[in-house]
Amino acid sequence: MFDLAELERAHEIVGAAMPPTPAHAWPLLAQRLGTSVVVKHENHTPIGAFKVRGGITYLNRLRREQPDIPGIISATRGNHGQSLAFAASRAGVPATIYVPFGNSVEKNRAMKAFGARLVEHGEDFQAAREESIREAERTGLHMVPSFHRDLVVGVATYALELFRGEPDLDVLYVPIGQGSGICGCILARDLLGLKTEIIGVQSTEAPAYALSFASGRVVMTNSSDTRADGMATRVPDEAALDIIRAGASHIVQVTDDEIGAAIRAYWTDTHNLAEGAGAAPLAAALAEKSRLAGKRVGLILSGGNIDFDLFQKWVGTDATAAPGRRAVA
Repeated sequence: MFDLAELERAHEIVGAAMPPTPAHAWPLLAQRLGTSVVVKHENHTPIGAFKVRGGITYLNRLRREQPDIPGIISATRGNHGQSLAFAASRAGVPATIYVPFGNSVEKNRAMKAFGARLVEHGEDFQAAREESIREAERTGLHMVPSFHRDLVVGVATYALELFRGEPDLDVLYVPIGQGSGICGCILARDLLGLKTEIIGVQSTEAPAYALSFASGRVVMTNSSDTRADGMATRVPDEAALDIIRAGASHIVQVTDDEIGAAIRAYWTDTHNLAEGAGAAPLAAALAEKSRLAGKRVGLILSGGNIDFDLFQKWVGTDATAAPGRRAVA
């Protein structure tokens, strides 16, 4: 998809808009997992999530190749849209973002604050995505997909930072939404010639990639009813699936209760706020704790954009069970 030189150039482009994010070893998390653990804090970007990197690189190329672009349009559950709104504002390009009804109130507010025109449509991401494609055809706006090489090379810059700082990681847990993050990790690892085992993480309520990984073909689901909206995908991207099947060892499915417990653990052990997708790698590592003894474990805390009301309802009760093992594809 890209070579190391292009990845390094992308890192320079991203670096002009934001500093590298930290990777910390937290002793309380190490005690909880019973082994060495490093957290890559993508919750510390200008939008509070890793996606900003992809938006920056995508808009950089688009603005250079199409300087008269009338505007961009896309669909999101939040972080992809914030990324595009942030990057489009920097590039002087109008952005229209479609979200489903009932989307995160705070993510919606953030996209508007970054300058995007927000449109609500449909009951889930897939419905919003399909309508945004139709609107692009009607208006001539440039449609930005959820998975694209320019997005992947951008988000892969966080993996470049992590692997160059921590080249001896044995295992890395990465959440899967539409696939750009885990694909970026796989490609960066391979370009650097490392042997880190990469494990994908999905919600039991949105297991499209896990089902597809197991079957060897794209498997769509009828719903994606998880509180972890960053992983609420019903239709996997075929190109992403090919990279994941070639480069990931397996995919762990975790419940919303397990994710909620991991959000709470991040708060108590590190005082970092993790959104559902951001906490899912920790939930998966806890579910696989027995296989991690003696290994150096990496966790991608992909974002911290969780609505306060959802945090209270989901995490601020005793309903979150201790993480246990769940289906592995």
